[in-house]
Amino acid sequence: NRDYYGTVNHNVKAVYQRYLGWFDANPAHLFELPPVESAVKFVDYMGGADAVLVRARADFDRGDYRWVAQVVNHVVFADPGNTQARQLQADALEQLGYQSESGPWRSFYLTAAQELRNGTPSLPGVRGAVSLDVMRAMTPEMVLDNCAVKLNGPLAASHDICFEIEFIDREELHTVFLSNGTLRHRPFSTGAANKVALTLETFVNLTSETMTLDDAETSGALRATGESGEFETFLGLLEQFDVFFAIIEP
Repeated sequence: NRDYYGTVNHNVKAVYQRYLGWFDANPAHLFELPPVESAVKFVDYMGGADAVLVRARADFDRGDYRWVAQVVNHVVFADPGNTQARQLQADALEQLGYQSESGPWRSFYLTAAQELRNGTPSLPGVRGAVSLDVMRAMTPEMVLDNCAVKLNGPLAASHDICFEIEFIDREELHTVFLSNGTLRHRPFSTGAANKVALTLETFVNLTSETMTLDDAETSGALRATGESGEFETFLGLLEQFDVFFAIIEP
């Protein structure tokens, strides 16, 4: 067997972590500093970024790419704007990508090298990790589950909200509960005083911020009963995830 997809090195760690957890019993690893704070101290202890890069370039010339990628990562996390560190780590990761038999490992190495050289990519006009077409094909339960994932818990912690949603195109009624920074929903009425009636597509557009609440109400796409402010508050507590995010930067 060859390591074309999974690798022994990778999967042995995964099995250990699944059954025994991430902790390797070394108490020095119990409560480590966060990566950025740790990187700043590492670089300081090693005599500064310039000193690290001088030695790292020598190791790169000797072909010690694994170590170069590891040690220069501290410099990048301590100062993401250090162009020399970014380029050197990208070169090391690129070489590791060329050497990797595993397809996923190669993709990780080369994607990280591209990010270090060119920054995190962006696609103008693309919003959310899930396309609107996919969202519109989901069931109301699935869309509400997605809203629970997108909820900004700390921001929502001080709110206690309950309202009903009538999905008029699906002939379904759902109750949404928001409390203690979490969102729950049930596929039935609880007699909540505040209600909104709309199609699933309109709900997806509102929760994806491709339609405003004012536009929905003005056009008649949404009908509200009771205090519509709760629904507006709910919409304001949802995060819109970026499709792309930094992989090798803090």
